[in-house]
Formats: sequence, structure tokens, C-alpha cells
Amino acid sequence: MGAATRTAVVTGGASGIGRAISLRLARDGANVAIFDLDRTGAEAVAAEITTLGRKGEVYQVDVANRTQVEAAVQRVRRELGPIHILVNDAGIGEFVPLAQMSEAQWDRMIAIHLKGTFNCTKAVIQDMVDAKWGRIVNISSVAGLGGGAGLVHYSAAKAGIIGFTKALAQEVGPMGITVNAIAPGLIDTPILRKSDLPEEQVQQFIETIVGRTPVRRVGIPDDIAAACAYLVSEEASFFTGQVISPNGGMYT
Repeated sequence: MGAATRTAVVTGGASGIGRAISLRLARDGANVAIFDLDRTGAEAVAAEITTLGRKGEVYQVDVANRTQVEAAVQRVRRELGPIHILVNDAGIGEFVPLAQMSEAQWDRMIAIHLKGTFNCTKAVIQDMVDAKWGRIVNISSVAGLGGGAGLVHYSAAKAGIIGFTKALAQEVGPMGITVNAIAPGLIDTPILRKSDLPEEQVQQFIETIVGRTPVRRVGIPDDIAAACAYLVSEEASFFTGQVISPNGGMYT
């Protein structure tokens, strides 16, 4: 597997999809640097990684802040070595109609998802170029493929990640680096549960989506971690510039 004996950076690794990916990469042999604002959550995941016999380190980082990202990457290099796997998963979720959306809400959504992906990728790419080997996996969303009511800013950010992925894959492919995106369907994560909708509306939303999903269930973080594990593997070396969408058949 591509993760074996390598150093991976996972942004948003303290919970949800990022946590599942961090643990899966550790099981496959990687040492994992977790970038997250939630230090407590990240430390809990790092402790789980340690029990798997790998190194797990925590870096409290706002991925939208270039200075913080670059400082954290320098620390990772000192403490874990060169970075050869990057998973850009850090994100926020929010339902708000465009008519009520503030400029600050728009800017923050784009900054975390799209600028964060840029910041982290730019900070680590030289390690991959030097090694002539690298794996970058960007977490997009079905909202980036098909949109979603109340999700104009989120959908725009996630669609931007897809464009970023396709362009960078062409740029760095000759250097032995693959760049792919995962566009999950509805996944049961803390972001979903902590949305600004009342709990009963969240549950109704989940039930509606499940009813439209052929496999008749909501996704779980491990579904996405399994896809990520393949994309960072040696077997996936001919797989780049792609968007795979584990969504239970809800969107094709």
C-alpha cells in the first residue's frame, strides 16, 4: 500500500471523515499528522493512531491561514519527515439561502474549503516533487457536482475543489504525483449533526435522502476512508484527475 512507512497530513482529522481517514492510513502503515482547530478531538485521534503502532501528531491549524499552514508543515518535516500523502478534508457545513447569506459566510466557506486546499497543497508539494512520488486526495461533495438548495457557498467551494484537482493532476502527473477528489454523498458526521437546523429537521433531511438512495442507508466515514485508502495506494498510480463519488447511488 502507498501509505506504508510514509508520512500523511490529514486536515480536519479530528472527527468525522477526517478521523476515519487518519485511522485507516495508520492501519495501512502511515504516520499521520492531524491538522485541525479542535486540539482535543485531534489528540484523541492521535492516541488511537498510537495504539495502532504508528505515530500520530497534532497540529492546531486554521487551514485558511497560510502562515499557520506553512509553520505546521515545517514542524511535520522535523518531527515525522517529508510529506508524501495529503488529504484535504477540513471543512464546515451550513445551510443558508443566498438571499440571507452574508459576505462573511461566503468568504469563510470559500476560505476553509478552497483556499485551505490551496494552502496545504502548496506547502507540501515540494516534498512530493523531490521524492518523485505523491498522493493528494481532496474531499469534495456531491453538492459540488449537483448543487443543493441552501448550499450555494458550499457547492461553489466544493466545485472549485474539483477544478483544482483536475488542473493540478495535469500539472504534477509527470512528477509521479497523483491528485484525485472524493465527492461523498450524505455522510453521517458531526458537521451534519451540528448544523444550524433543528434536530428534527436534520433527521427529516436524512430520511428524505435515504429514501432517494438505492442502497437505503446514509454513508458512514469509513466508506470514504476506504476510497481514500485506494487512491493513496501503489495500485492507484494510473488513477489521477478523477472524481469518485461514494453516494449509495443517490447521484450518478
